[in-house]
Amino acid sequence: MTTLFKNIKELIQVRTEPISFVSGKDMNTLPTIKNAFLVVENGLISDFGSMENCPLNNFSEVIDVTGKMILPTWCDSHTHIVYAGNRENEFVDRINGLSYEEIAKRGGGILNSAKKLQETSEEELYQQSKERLEDVIKLGTGAIEIKSGYGLTFDAELKMLRVIKRLKESYPIKIKATFLGAHALPIEYKENKEGYLQMLIDDIMPQIHQEQLADYVDIFCETGYFSVEDTEQILKAGKKYGLIPKIHVNQFTAIGGVQAGVNNKALSVDHLEIMRDEDINILKNSTTMPVALPACSYFLSIPYTPARKIIDAGLPLALATDYNPGSSPSGNMNFVISTACIKMKMTPEEAINAATINGAYAMGLEKEVGTITLGKNANLLITKHISSYGFIPYSFGSNLIDTVYIKGKAFNYF
Repeated sequence: MTTLFKNIKELIQVRTEPISFVSGKDMNTLPTIKNAFLVVENGLISDFGSMENCPLNNFSEVIDVTGKMILPTWCDSHTHIVYAGNRENEFVDRINGLSYEEIAKRGGGILNSAKKLQETSEEELYQQSKERLEDVIKLGTGAIEIKSGYGLTFDAELKMLRVIKRLKESYPIKIKATFLGAHALPIEYKENKEGYLQMLIDDIMPQIHQEQLADYVDIFCETGYFSVEDTEQILKAGKKYGLIPKIHVNQFTAIGGVQAGVNNKALSVDHLEIMRDEDINILKNSTTMPVALPACSYFLSIPYTPARKIIDAGLPLALATDYNPGSSPSGNMNFVISTACIKMKMTPEEAINAATINGAYAMGLEKEVGTITLGKNANLLITKHISSYGFIPYSFGSNLIDTVYIKGKAFNYF
């Protein structure tokens, strides 16, 4: 099947040469074609250009998008959307003055979610998670990473990963799975952290490898959670089972986790609300993508990742939602892009690059999605009638998406 989109007001994120990601000053460059056409064949981008060169073939379908813009769908490289229930009671606790750390010490936080998930059947967990997945696709996300980490037991962690695998098999978007067993220390291992880490390594990782349940391994490297030494142990063990490293790091304190990530060739280091000069310097000339999660900062009222400092140092930056029940209960990448512009002083061009090609790289998908490039998946976001792409972050409370196409087909799950 061949589809022609014609009279595109502006075709955004056009890349004729393959790129892995953009960094530094290049993040402020967003190539576009005004008054454009785009051809999709068998789910892939097969042609595009100016309307004056629009082909006259007999297409299976012709879609006139006069006044609308097309850009690649968002690439959300950090989510936890497979979870049970919610934590709205903790939302009220924070309003009443309790911090994230104080709530965790009272048995809330990650351990609260873990208890709910352990009590939820795999089928019910799938049903809850599929609704969230469909919602974020409608909001323009066309590739997503999903983590475990709310199980914290052998059975519950594997349950989460099997749900992710089922989502991957049931939906057309690109889904990557991450094993985050080292998300928090379960109560039963409160005095035996090494025992818990060994259980993750000796019991769960071999099963993940056998069932091919994950692409990445992750750990919450943070004061009060897991140390740099713990991080080294988990990442190195994961690599033995073919799991590429990622890290939650520098959310509340900087303890050397970024360095551990770079030394272990982590694909990404995520959060980075607290960044020292040495953290930025170690990322230079590395292949590790820094990932900012501005919706988490917004929700928890904690500092935002210093995007200007990172980009102005010549580094790349990706944006993701951190969609989870405790610190970022939203998978709306449009809001993330707006928040990055409003609170982190990123330009619209930088934010769109961060949410497309750089996000794709942070999932190892830069050859398949993230740009308008020949041969890539036709995962497309068609806007409503808007004045410019800068209107997307500017109009932060409006839904400006007309239609989302995944592999050339309109997404119509309701």
